Amino acid sequence: MLAVIDIGNSNIVFGIYQKGVLIHRFRISTNHKGTADEYGNLLLQLIERQSLLVKSIDAVVIASVVPQLEATFDTVCRRYFTVSALMVGRDLKVNMPLLVDRPKEVGADRIVNAYAAFHKHKQCMILVDLGTATTFDVVSAHGEYLGGAIAPGVEIASDALFRLTSKIQRVELKMPKVAIGKNTETAVQSGVFLGYVGLVDSLVIRMKEELNSPAKVLATGGLSGLFKCSSQTIEMVDENLTLDGLYLIYNENCRL
Repeated sequence: MLAVIDIGNSNIVFGIYQKGVLIHRFRISTNHKGTADEYGNLLLQLIERQSLLVKSIDAVVIASVVPQLEATFDTVCRRYFTVSALMVGRDLKVNMPLLVDRPKEVGADRIVNAYAAFHKHKQCMILVDLGTATTFDVVSAHGEYLGGAIAPGVEIASDALFRLTSKIQRVELKMPKVAIGKNTETAVQSGVFLGYVGLVDSLVIRMKEELNSPAKVLATGGLSGLFKCSSQTIEMVDENLTLDGLYLIYNENCRL
Protein backbone atom coordinates (compact mmCIF):
# COMPACT_ATOMS: atom_id res chain seq x y z
CA MET A 1 0.00 0.00 0.00
CA LEU A 2 1.04 3.59 -0.63
CA ALA A 3 0.29 6.40 1.82
CA VAL A 4 0.13 9.98 0.50
CA ILE A 5 0.05 13.11 2.62
CA ASP A 6 -0.86 16.65 1.52
CA ILE A 7 0.34 19.05 4.23
CA GLY A 8 -1.52 22.35 3.93
CA ASN A 9 -1.66 25.43 6.12
CA SER A 10 -5.13 24.64 7.49
CA ASN A 11 -5.56 20.92 6.91
CA ILE A 12 -3.52 17.79 6.33
CA VAL A 13 -5.11 15.24 4.00
CA PHE A 14 -3.94 11.65 4.30
CA GLY A 15 -4.80 8.96 1.76
CA ILE A 16 -4.07 5.28 1.29
CA TYR A 17 -3.83 3.62 -2.13
CA GLN A 18 -4.08 -0.09 -2.71
CA LYS A 19 -3.44 -1.41 -6.23
CA GLY A 20 -3.90 2.07 -7.64
CA VAL A 21 -7.22 2.76 -5.90
CA LEU A 22 -7.74 5.34 -3.14
CA ILE A 23 -9.33 3.20 -0.43
CA HIS A 24 -9.27 5.62 2.52
CA ARG A 25 -9.01 9.39 2.93
CA PHE A 26 -8.66 11.35 6.17
CA ARG A 27 -8.56 15.10 6.87
CA ILE A 28 -7.09 16.53 10.07
CA SER A 29 -6.40 20.09 11.21
CA THR A 30 -2.87 21.37 10.77
CA ASN A 31 -1.10 22.09 14.04
CA HIS A 32 2.07 23.96 13.11
CA LYS A 33 3.56 23.11 16.52
CA GLY A 34 2.45 19.47 16.51
CA THR A 35 5.13 16.92 17.40
CA ALA A 36 6.03 13.76 15.52
CA ASP A 37 4.51 11.66 18.31
CA GLU A 38 1.26 13.61 18.24
CA TYR A 39 0.88 13.26 14.47
CA GLY A 40 2.16 9.69 14.45
CA ASN A 41 -0.28 8.46 17.08
CA LEU A 42 -3.20 10.24 15.41
CA LEU A 43 -2.43 8.71 12.02
CA LEU A 44 -2.01 5.27 13.57
CA GLN A 45 -5.44 5.56 15.19
CA LEU A 46 -7.05 6.56 11.88
CA ILE A 47 -5.38 3.70 10.03
CA GLU A 48 -6.15 1.05 12.63
CA ARG A 49 -9.78 2.19 12.83
CA GLN A 50 -10.09 1.00 9.21
CA SER A 51 -8.68 -2.41 10.17
CA LEU A 52 -5.51 -1.77 8.19
CA LEU A 53 -2.02 -2.88 9.15
CA VAL A 54 0.60 -0.13 9.32
CA LYS A 55 3.27 -2.62 8.26
CA SER A 56 1.40 -3.01 4.94
CA ILE A 57 2.38 0.55 3.97
CA ASP A 58 5.36 0.28 1.62
CA ALA A 59 6.02 4.00 1.04
CA VAL A 60 4.84 7.46 2.08
CA VAL A 61 4.75 10.36 -0.40
CA ILE A 62 4.37 13.93 0.86
CA ALA A 63 3.62 17.33 -0.65
CA SER A 64 4.07 20.15 1.85
CA VAL A 65 3.62 23.92 1.90
CA VAL A 66 4.48 24.08 5.62
CA PRO A 67 8.30 23.86 5.84
CA GLN A 68 8.39 23.62 9.64
CA LEU A 69 6.43 20.35 9.52
CA GLU A 70 8.60 18.59 6.96
CA ALA A 71 11.19 17.40 9.48
CA THR A 72 8.34 16.41 11.79
CA PHE A 73 6.83 14.14 9.14
CA ASP A 74 10.24 12.75 8.25
CA THR A 75 10.33 11.53 11.83
CA VAL A 76 6.71 10.31 11.72
CA CYS A 77 7.52 8.14 8.70
CA ARG A 78 10.67 6.64 10.20
CA ARG A 79 9.24 6.11 13.67
CA TYR A 80 5.69 4.99 12.92
CA PHE A 81 5.75 3.65 9.34
CA THR A 82 9.38 2.41 9.31
CA VAL A 83 9.95 3.97 5.88
CA SER A 84 11.69 7.14 4.71
CA ALA A 85 9.38 9.95 3.64
CA LEU A 86 9.49 10.84 -0.06
CA MET A 87 8.97 14.59 -0.45
CA VAL A 88 7.90 16.08 -3.77
CA GLY A 89 10.66 18.40 -4.95
CA ARG A 90 13.23 16.92 -2.59
CA ASP A 91 13.10 13.18 -3.26
CA LEU A 92 10.64 12.95 -6.15
CA LYS A 93 10.85 14.92 -9.38
CA VAL A 94 7.77 16.16 -11.24
CA ASN A 95 8.05 15.72 -14.99
CA MET A 96 6.37 18.99 -15.97
CA PRO A 97 8.03 22.09 -17.46
CA LEU A 98 7.46 25.11 -15.21
CA LEU A 99 7.28 28.12 -17.52
CA VAL A 100 7.44 30.77 -14.79
CA ASP A 101 10.06 33.28 -13.67
CA ARG A 102 11.08 31.48 -10.47
CA PRO A 103 10.04 27.81 -10.53
CA LYS A 104 11.29 27.15 -6.99
CA GLU A 105 8.66 29.54 -5.62
CA VAL A 106 5.72 27.48 -6.91
CA GLY A 107 4.12 25.51 -4.07
CA ALA A 108 4.41 21.75 -4.18
CA ASP A 109 0.63 21.34 -3.99
CA ARG A 110 0.11 23.54 -7.05
CA ILE A 111 2.63 21.54 -9.09
CA VAL A 112 1.09 18.25 -7.97
CA ASN A 113 -2.39 19.48 -8.90
CA ALA A 114 -1.24 20.65 -12.31
CA TYR A 115 0.52 17.35 -12.98
CA ALA A 116 -2.50 15.32 -11.93
CA ALA A 117 -4.96 17.40 -13.94
CA PHE A 118 -2.99 17.10 -17.16
CA HIS A 119 -2.38 13.39 -16.78
CA LYS A 120 -6.07 12.80 -16.11
CA HIS A 121 -7.50 15.01 -18.86
CA LYS A 122 -4.71 15.52 -21.42
CA GLN A 123 -5.77 19.05 -22.36
CA CYS A 124 -5.38 22.69 -21.39
CA MET A 125 -6.63 23.14 -17.82
CA ILE A 126 -7.44 25.94 -15.41
CA LEU A 127 -7.39 24.70 -11.82
CA VAL A 128 -9.09 26.48 -8.93
CA ASP A 129 -8.00 25.27 -5.50
CA LEU A 130 -10.34 26.60 -2.81
CA GLY A 131 -8.27 26.14 0.32
CA THR A 132 -6.54 28.42 2.83
CA ALA A 133 -5.62 30.49 -0.20
CA THR A 134 -7.64 30.45 -3.41
CA THR A 135 -5.13 29.54 -6.09
CA PHE A 136 -5.50 29.43 -9.86
CA ASP A 137 -3.12 27.34 -11.95
CA VAL A 138 -2.96 26.99 -15.72
CA VAL A 139 -1.62 24.01 -17.67
CA SER A 140 -1.09 24.18 -21.43
CA ALA A 141 -2.37 21.64 -23.93
CA HIS A 142 1.24 20.35 -24.07
CA GLY A 143 1.44 19.70 -20.33
CA GLU A 144 3.39 22.81 -19.36
CA TYR A 145 2.74 24.74 -16.16
CA LEU A 146 2.09 28.32 -17.29
CA GLY A 147 1.51 30.11 -13.97
CA GLY A 148 -1.60 31.37 -12.24
CA ALA A 149 -2.94 33.61 -9.51
CA ILE A 150 -3.17 33.61 -5.71
CA ALA A 151 -5.93 35.24 -3.64
CA PRO A 152 -6.78 35.05 0.06
CA GLY A 153 -9.03 32.10 0.78
CA VAL A 154 -12.69 32.78 1.44
CA GLU A 155 -12.35 31.67 5.07
CA ILE A 156 -9.37 33.99 5.62
CA ALA A 157 -11.33 36.91 4.19
CA SER A 158 -14.45 36.17 6.23
CA ASP A 159 -12.42 35.67 9.43
CA ALA A 160 -10.79 39.07 8.91
CA LEU A 161 -14.21 40.66 8.41
CA PHE A 162 -15.59 39.20 11.63
CA ARG A 163 -12.44 39.92 13.63
CA LEU A 164 -11.94 43.53 12.55
CA THR A 165 -15.53 44.79 12.55
CA SER A 166 -17.16 45.05 15.96
CA LYS A 167 -20.80 44.87 14.87
CA ILE A 168 -20.59 41.99 12.39
CA GLN A 169 -21.01 38.54 13.86
CA ARG A 170 -19.77 35.30 12.31
CA VAL A 171 -22.31 33.72 9.94
CA GLU A 172 -22.55 30.41 8.10
CA LEU A 173 -20.80 30.38 4.74
CA LYS A 174 -23.50 29.43 2.25
CA MET A 175 -25.17 30.50 -0.96
CA PRO A 176 -27.67 33.31 -0.26
CA LYS A 177 -31.05 33.30 -2.01
CA VAL A 178 -30.61 36.87 -3.23
CA ALA A 179 -27.74 39.29 -3.73
CA ILE A 180 -29.50 42.16 -1.95
CA GLY A 181 -29.37 41.14 1.70
CA LYS A 182 -32.20 42.33 3.95
CA ASN A 183 -30.25 41.94 7.20
CA THR A 184 -26.63 41.79 8.31
CA GLU A 185 -26.44 38.00 8.09
CA THR A 186 -27.69 37.75 4.51
CA ALA A 187 -25.71 40.83 3.49
CA VAL A 188 -22.49 39.21 4.74
CA GLN A 189 -23.35 35.91 3.03
CA SER A 190 -23.95 37.78 -0.20
CA GLY A 191 -20.75 39.78 0.03
CA VAL A 192 -18.51 36.90 1.07
CA PHE A 193 -19.99 34.00 -0.90
CA LEU A 194 -21.17 35.74 -4.06
CA GLY A 195 -18.14 38.02 -3.92
CA TYR A 196 -15.86 34.98 -4.11
CA VAL A 197 -17.91 33.41 -6.85
CA GLY A 198 -17.38 36.64 -8.78
CA LEU A 199 -13.65 36.58 -8.04
CA VAL A 200 -13.34 33.01 -9.33
CA ASP A 201 -15.39 33.59 -12.46
CA SER A 202 -13.72 36.90 -13.30
CA LEU A 203 -10.19 35.48 -13.06
CA VAL A 204 -11.08 32.34 -14.98
CA ILE A 205 -12.64 34.40 -17.80
CA ARG A 206 -9.55 36.61 -18.00
CA MET A 207 -7.26 33.58 -18.08
CA LYS A 208 -9.28 31.98 -20.84
CA GLU A 209 -8.94 35.16 -22.89
CA GLU A 210 -5.13 35.00 -22.55
CA LEU A 211 -4.87 31.35 -23.62
CA ASN A 212 -4.59 30.25 -27.23
CA SER A 213 -6.66 27.11 -26.77
CA PRO A 214 -9.89 26.08 -25.03
CA ALA A 215 -9.43 25.18 -21.37
CA LYS A 216 -11.39 22.94 -19.03
CA VAL A 217 -11.98 24.43 -15.57
CA LEU A 218 -11.58 22.10 -12.61
CA ALA A 219 -12.00 22.94 -8.93
CA THR A 220 -10.48 21.17 -5.96
CA GLY A 221 -10.09 21.84 -2.24
CA GLY A 222 -12.44 21.60 0.71
CA LEU A 223 -14.91 24.22 -0.53
CA SER A 224 -14.93 23.22 -4.20
CA GLY A 225 -18.26 21.40 -4.11
CA LEU A 226 -19.99 24.36 -2.48
CA PHE A 227 -18.76 26.84 -5.08
CA LYS A 228 -19.38 24.68 -8.17
CA CYS A 229 -23.13 25.07 -7.72
CA SER A 230 -22.87 28.86 -8.04
CA SER A 231 -19.92 29.42 -10.37
CA GLN A 232 -20.54 29.98 -14.08
CA THR A 233 -17.07 28.79 -15.05
CA ILE A 234 -16.25 25.73 -12.89
CA GLU A 235 -17.03 22.66 -14.96
CA MET A 236 -16.02 19.85 -12.63
CA VAL A 237 -14.83 19.11 -9.11
CA ASP A 238 -12.09 16.67 -8.12
CA GLU A 239 -11.55 16.66 -4.36
CA ASN A 240 -8.85 13.98 -4.62
CA LEU A 241 -6.76 15.77 -7.24
CA THR A 242 -3.73 16.35 -5.00
CA LEU A 243 -3.76 12.83 -3.59
CA ASP A 244 -4.05 11.33 -7.06
CA GLY A 245 -1.19 13.56 -8.20
CA LEU A 246 1.03 12.24 -5.42
CA TYR A 247 0.21 8.68 -6.46
CA LEU A 248 0.97 9.44 -10.12
CA ILE A 249 4.27 11.17 -9.30
CA TYR A 250 5.37 8.25 -7.14
CA ASN A 251 4.38 5.87 -9.91
CA GLU A 252 6.46 7.76 -12.47
CA ASN A 253 9.49 8.07 -10.19
CA CYS A 254 9.44 4.57 -8.76
CA ARG A 255 7.66 2.60 -11.51
CA LEU A 256 5.01 0.85 -9.43
